[in-house]
Formats: sequence, structure tokens, C-alpha cells
Amino acid sequence: MAKRLVTLVTCQWSDLDFETLCKTAKKMGYDGLELAVWGNAFDLDKAYSDDSYIAFIKQTLKKNGLVLSALASHIIGQCVSDKPDPRLNNFAPARLANKPAEIKAWAIESMKKVAVVAKKLGVEVVSGFTGSPIWAYFYSFPQTPEDMIEAGFQQVRKDWLPILDVFKANGIKFALEVHPGEIAFDYYTAKRILEVFKDRPEFGLNFDPSHLLWQGIKPELFLEDFIDRVYNIHMKDAAVTLNGRTGLLGSHIDFGSGKRGWNFRSLGHGQVNFEEIIRVLNAYGNRRPLAVEWEDSGMERISGGEEACQFVRKVDFEPSNVKFDDAISNK
Repeated sequence: MAKRLVTLVTCQWSDLDFETLCKTAKKMGYDGLELAVWGNAFDLDKAYSDDSYIAFIKQTLKKNGLVLSALASHIIGQCVSDKPDPRLNNFAPARLANKPAEIKAWAIESMKKVAVVAKKLGVEVVSGFTGSPIWAYFYSFPQTPEDMIEAGFQQVRKDWLPILDVFKANGIKFALEVHPGEIAFDYYTAKRILEVFKDRPEFGLNFDPSHLLWQGIKPELFLEDFIDRVYNIHMKDAAVTLNGRTGLLGSHIDFGSGKRGWNFRSLGHGQVNFEEIIRVLNAYGNRRPLAVEWEDSGMERISGGEEACQFVRKVDFEPSNVKFDDAISNK
């Protein structure tokens, strides 16, 4: 049985043009890409309307010996169900700045395009965010009534049903990355959103252990409990570094600072138990690609990305095809 593909999530590399991105990923040792649909590397609107651009993407991947494992739609999806927020200006086209209704409409139509483009490119999964109309209420003070929370979950369903119709029509699955700022950010919110979309099997989860670890959730237990709806896997590490002054909520201090109580780390430099994650995947026969999402503000990204690729190849092991006790049997 061949080992899983090791791919690179390109969200943090979208400053590169596509050809440079492919050459860089190959040089670092990756088998393929989980391609972000924004930035210098990719033009979503062009891919939607111009088949010659699709051909260019496929040819460039092939020339560099890479496969495409998934598309990543995070910053677009964030704009679908978020509350009006000036920070979304960073994600939407400049012409829509400070126009929240138009940003939302753009995001919904763009997510529909992502599904069509995914089919053109031959991938079956799109990872991403949904945004959340109730994230601001994650700490229940002032007191948050249950009907306000339920209304938030139902708003996400209302926003995403037209998008999921297009995903379904094109045979594409959407994998929500369980992440702070999303409608599902921990174990029980993930369980709740899957219940909200129980009639839409094209809606599932993107498993990323780094966002669970610092919240006190054991990533391998989360993975096992939701394995049937895990459609995409991100390999990312994190370290909790509470010292009596630092806090888990981050103190409004940016990533990388030692004044935070936790930070993302390059793979193998944090506290995620990746071996247990591989054991769960093996136990359930999940052979999906392992996509490295590299985020470490304290490490140079090329050497870090290469080391992370090597780490994943080392930690990924094949399941046994024998029971070891059979070797001592009289049979």
C-alpha cells in the first residue's frame, strides 16, 4: 500500500506566481498542492471563464511533477456568513470596500464558481471557512440567549444552501476548517453544524489539529469521532506555552510573540501527537492526502516547509497487514 500523498497548502505562499509556486513546492519535496484560489498564484474568475487558463494550470502542475489534491477557499468563504466587519475589506475586491452586503453577495457567487472550477481541475474537495454571525458571542457575557445562537447556525445554513447546491451538482465536497472565527470552532460546535447540515452530505470538515490542541481538545479523538465527515486533512502544529503571564486568548498580540500563551509551530516543533492521528486514519482506512499548512512566524519558510514535508513522510506509516501473534501460532 502506497503512503499518502504529501501536499502543500498554498494559502501562506500565495504571494508567489503559479510557476514559481510549483517549482518551490517541488524543490521542497511535495507531491502536490492544495491550491488557494486567490493571490498571485491563481485567478478564480479567469479559471471559471477561460479553459485555456485551466489548461495552463494543469500543464504547469504536470511539468513540475505535482498533483492537485484540493482547492482552498478560506478568505472567500469567510465573507459569506460573517457579521459586517471592516477587516473583510482585506479579503474582498477593493471596489467593494466597506460595502458588507456587496461583499457577501460577491462571496456567495465566488464560492459557487469555486465548485465549478474544482470540477474543471479534477479535484473533489474544497477546504475553507464559512464565517460566523455569532463568533463575537463566543464568551457568553453579556449573557447570550440560546435562540440567538440557534439563529446564527440557521443563518449559516441559509447562506450556504445555494452554494452547496452548486457543489452537489458538480460532485464536489466542501470541508469546513474547524477554526476560531468560524461557526464551528471546537468539538461541540462542529457536532452542531454537522447536525444542521445532516441532510447535505457534501458539507463536511477539514481536520486541522493545531486549532484544537490549544483549546484543550485531543485532536485524535476529534478525528475519530467525526471521521465519516472529515473530507480533508491539514497537518499543522502548535505549542501551548503558558508561563503564568501568557493567556490562551492571546491578549490581542499577533502570532509569533512570546507574550502569547500559544503559537503555531512548524511540524515537529509543537505538541500535536501526529502518530496518534496517523493511527486513527489507518484504523478507519482514510487515505486522503496529508496537506501541510505551514505557519511558523519564528522560522524561515523555505527551510521550514522542506523540513515539514520530511516530517510528514516520516510520521506517516502504513497499517499492518498481519496480526503479530499469528507468527507464533501452530497453524
